[in-house]
Amino acid sequence: MAPRNSKTGQEMHRMGGRRARRGFTLIEVMIVLAIILALATLVVVNLRGTREDAKKDTAKINLQTLGKALERFNDKINRYPTDDEGIKALWDKSSITDEEELKNWSRFVDQPENSEKDPWGTPWGYRAKDETSEENIFDLWSYGPDKQDGTDDDIHLRPRNMDGGGTGDGSGTPTSR
Repeated sequence: MAPRNSKTGQEMHRMGGRRARRGFTLIEVMIVLAIILALATLVVVNLRGTREDAKKDTAKINLQTLGKALERFNDKINRYPTDDEGIKALWDKSSITDEEELKNWSRFVDQPENSEKDPWGTPWGYRAKDETSEENIFDLWSYGPDKQDGTDDDIHLRPRNMDGGGTGDGSGTPTSR
């Protein structure tokens, strides 16, 4: 008869198996690391596209805000800023010389440091007269991620006419001609 404290061979094998399985093998660790790296790569690639989409959305919102400020300028001064004055006339009256206009002028943008440039760090494009419109209305746009004028990634406040020059439809999406 076996002593009471001794273990049978089968029990020893189970315990030995348990002891051997306490850690992970090198292969298991490498597989887990490969999975983590693959997931991290997917997250980084998706975030990069999301960041660019967020910048485009921010540009569209800023364009709308500046467009409304330009409309308020027109309501008070009875004209849009000239090409020389640009959108800076919304927060800085130094370029306005007419006394009557100066009396009616007020700051139309509260935080000019956030309004001078688009999300890519480029000054906004502005014309007092939109060349693609029959109306007497301004043109306001961002040069987009490539920072070049007249390319398909330009983002305009208003859609571009297909036959009137200019590119894009205001959404950053190219339009066909």
